Amino acid sequence: MVYLTRSEHFNAAHKLYNPAWTPEKNDATFGVCANQNWHGHNYDLYVTIKGEPHPDTGFVYDVKKLSILIREQVVDKLDHKNLNLDVPFMKDKMCSTENLAIAIWNELAPHLPEGVQLHCIKLYETARIYVEYFG
Repeated sequence: MVYLTRSEHFNAAHKLYNPAWTPEKNDATFGVCANQNWHGHNYDLYVTIKGEPHPDTGFVYDVKKLSILIREQVVDKLDHKNLNLDVPFMKDKMCSTENLAIAIWNELAPHLPEGVQLHCIKLYETARIYVEYFG
């Protein structure tokens, strides 16, 4: 089994806020991330797929096609958007980095060809905070 990773980058704004809670509880739980005027991140996304190299090409999957897939299914939908308001696949979800990584997985997985599996979504919110999701 060979693992292949493609990295991408996008910028997006969001707010962590539970409407069922009081403003005080949101502030105590989410701090500055509950800012009513939103805040943004420069996200780094690492998509790792796995499979066996094809005998004709030596590729698990053509990296140009993988880049296009990530861009069309994820980055173009997220870049310079408000995750809470502008992204249909985040509708009615808490826009945490954890939930965003799961949603990215769900956007990509159905579009991979037979024999290629999604292995991991690694999403950096900051240089010191990232999540990994393995399905």
